[in-house]
Order: sequence, then C-alpha cells, then structure tokens
Amino acid sequence: MTLEYQNSDLKLDDQHTKSGSTSWRSPSNLALIKYWGKYGRQLPRNPSISFTLQNAYTETELTYEPKQNKDKVIDLEFYFEGQPNEAFRAKQVKFLESIQDVFPFLNQLKFTVRSHNSFPHSAGIASSASSMSALALCLCSVERELFGTLQDEQAFLSKASFVARLGSGSACRSVYPVMAVWGEGLAGSSNLFAIPYADKVHEVFHSFHDDILIISKQEKTVSSRAGHALMEGNPYADVRYAQANERLDRLVDALKTGDLERFGDITENEALTLHALMMTSHPSYVLMEANSLAAIQLVRTFRQETKVPLYFSLDAGPNLHLLYPDAYTAQVQAFIKADLAPLCQDGKWIPDVVGQGARLV
Repeated sequence: MTLEYQNSDLKLDDQHTKSGSTSWRSPSNLALIKYWGKYGRQLPRNPSISFTLQNAYTETELTYEPKQNKDKVIDLEFYFEGQPNEAFRAKQVKFLESIQDVFPFLNQLKFTVRSHNSFPHSAGIASSASSMSALALCLCSVERELFGTLQDEQAFLSKASFVARLGSGSACRSVYPVMAVWGEGLAGSSNLFAIPYADKVHEVFHSFHDDILIISKQEKTVSSRAGHALMEGNPYADVRYAQANERLDRLVDALKTGDLERFGDITENEALTLHALMMTSHPSYVLMEANSLAAIQLVRTFRQETKVPLYFSLDAGPNLHLLYPDAYTAQVQAFIKADLAPLCQDGKWIPDVVGQGARLV
C-alpha cells in the first residue's frame, strides 16, 4: 500500500458469494480557517481547521452483493430520504468510478445506498462533507469485512479521511471528534487526509455550541465545487493562501489557551473573507442574503451590550453558525428565539454542539 492507498490486492476472486451491509452516521463540520481553492486530485491550496458537529449529520446504509454479470460497470442503486434520486446517484457513481484504484473490488459488487440528512442539503451546511464521509466510512467497513484489513482504528480513520477527501475536500475532517486539521502547515498534518486535533485544544472548546440559523433552505446558486474552481482566476488568491496560513497559526494558539476573544475575531474574519472571495471571483456571486447580514449585525450588537462571547461563522451559503461556550446556553438561545429566529426561513434553526465524530450505526 502506498501513501495514496492504491492497492491492487483488494480484488475478489471469481467464486466470491458474500453479501453484507454496513451503516455509518457522519456529521457535518464547520471550518474555522476556511479551505477555498484546490489543485490536483482534491488537494487544498491552504490548510484548514474545523469543529466537528453533532446534530447535523448524514446517515448512510451501504448494502452489497455479488454482481450477476462480470462487466466493469459500477452497479449502484441510490435512495435519498427514502426516494430514488438520479442526480445524487450519478454523482456517487462518478465518485466510485474515480476511486477504483483505491478499492478495485467496486466493479465486482452490486451496491445499494440509502441515505438521509438531519438538515437541508446543498444549502451551505456542508452536506457534502457529511454525506461523502459517511460513504467513505462505509466503503472502508466493506474492505475490512471482505479482506480483513484496516483493523487498527487509526489506520481505518486515516483511510476513510483520505477517501472522503476525494469525494469532497471538507469531508476528510468529519471523521474525527471535536476538531480536525487538514492540509500541510502543522506538525503531522497532511494534504492527503485530515488528522484529529481534539487533544490540543482548551477544554472550553470541547463543549462549544454551534447553533445554525437556517436563513434559507434553498439550494445554492453556485456550488462549492464551482466556487473552488473560480479561485484559479481570483486576483486575491495568493494573498489569501498566505493569510490562511498566518491565521491558522494564530488560531491554534487561541484554541490552546482558551482565548475566546481572539478565537472569535479570527473566526468571524475568516467567514467574511470566504464570502469576499466569492464576490471578487469572475464571474462574481453572492451567497449571503439580506437576513444573513441582519443577523450578523444583531449578533455584534448583542455581544457588545451583554459581553457574552457569542461569535458567528458562515460556510459557503447564507446560513449563520453561532459559536459560544456552553456556560452561556440559556442566554444565547433566548436571544436566538426572540431576535434571530424571525430572520430564519420558517423560523428554523438547529441547536448543535461540538460532537464526537462519526460512528458505526
């Protein structure tokens, strides 16, 4: 096995008759230092660090059985929220075709995937991170069941992270609890897969809240994949990549010491930088909405007046993530219900916390 996980030995013999099923729940994650821009085979232009969430997740069941014919075509049925979904199926087939160097047995089996989310997909809450990491974990479980490999937990999670990255860059961070780092820049970190980071941060962050304001449930007008591609022509790209490395160093120090004010300052600026990069791409585009900006102003006013360490972040969409220590839960959630929920579509918001990573169902 090479560092790229290519393994021609993972092939079934012609007499294989085993069927099976595995199911994983994998969470979304929120990048605090944003990954925006990539090269090669899903490699990041800059490192990123993220909170792993708890209540925003994808649950995926993967069933496999021997194929009746011996062609080399990927055989997949795909159901999302209980219904066949051809658009998602086509995306998954394309992904499986692209990783046959990692899992040569993929064209030897018939697969059925049943997947559902606890939150709206394609609305900027990193649904691709949770969905692709859940699928990657299922595939690694199938490898372990069929070939007896990946018995070591760290080896299992590292390969799952690697495979998840090939489907969606940010997905590689979702397999680990509390926090994860992806991209070269810290000791032991890699562009190929994420590494766990929970044991290096202050205890206050282990119980941090990340309540998500659903400003809009609508699918984004520009996908993250397209947004990453537009960074290639962005005049601020190189400056941004240098900035991300510098901010990562400062944020890591704040995470270690529990410096909430510095944590919040960097996190909020990262969120706004991400959206500024979208606005300065060509063609330019805007994913924030009027209520996103209104909520940001209310959060800043609330923080100034109450001195509560409540901070915001955004992914590539209009929905706000509200970040704060557990000790302020009652005060912040009362504020959300009274002042911020009216800005959300149908008054919808998701109370969430930093979570314990993916788990076998």
